[in-house]
Amino acid sequence: MNHDHNNASDTAVCSLQSESVCCNLQTTRKLKVSNNKASSQIADCGAQIADTPCNLNTNPDNSRGVEINPDCTQTPSLYERGESPKGEALHLGEKEIINRTLPVVLCLDLGTTTGWAIHSKQGVITSGTISFKNDRWQGGGMRFLKFNRFLDELNVNAGPIGMVFFEEVRRHMGVDAAHAYGGFMAHLTAWCEQQDIAYEGVPVGTIKRHATGKGNANKTMMIDAARNRGHLPSDDNEADALALVYWAIEQRLGEQS
Repeated sequence: MNHDHNNASDTAVCSLQSESVCCNLQTTRKLKVSNNKASSQIADCGAQIADTPCNLNTNPDNSRGVEINPDCTQTPSLYERGESPKGEALHLGEKEIINRTLPVVLCLDLGTTTGWAIHSKQGVITSGTISFKNDRWQGGGMRFLKFNRFLDELNVNAGPIGMVFFEEVRRHMGVDAAHAYGGFMAHLTAWCEQQDIAYEGVPVGTIKRHATGKGNANKTMMIDAARNRGHLPSDDNEADALALVYWAIEQRLGEQS
């Protein structure tokens, strides 16, 4: 009996289709059944594949002559397709801050409403204000307990803090403000000593002169100076803390802001 296994059912190639056809290439291999039912022989269809064009669009940026793979997304890459990055793979804009070993710097404008600004190891500045005003049911020392808890939370969430700078006020408009400032400064310096963190008080005139060019700049000028650097301070307390952090960056860290 003549066993002819070269009929259409033996050599039919299965063609899978989907809703979105990306390529018209047929399968690269087909099975040819042999007399031995325990095994199969694979026939190479290389000649057939060579004559079948592919409809995939390739990355158009191939000016450097580098062999590139098909790119269905058409999303431009920082590197040629198939080419390894040169050195470290950096996001755009990160080259200036990679491998920094700068300490985390905290700057404070002390008061019942305290302005704060933090300069991270990566050079990112974050700022804000926080109120330590007591309500009628709280004693006078509660504001300082809240202040210490605020420092602890900053040190955990944004630290470890390496340096602290605060605005050194030598003249107050009222007795209450003077008492509050003295209490905050005492707790801040004691906290820094306990945490083994370097700290320094910077005169108000020095901060204002660095930010605006005038040692007696008013609140509006300080807010405008912060906005000119791209920040949106909520009040003059936050603006003063931002001015202080830029002074510390240039005068103590040796960085150009």
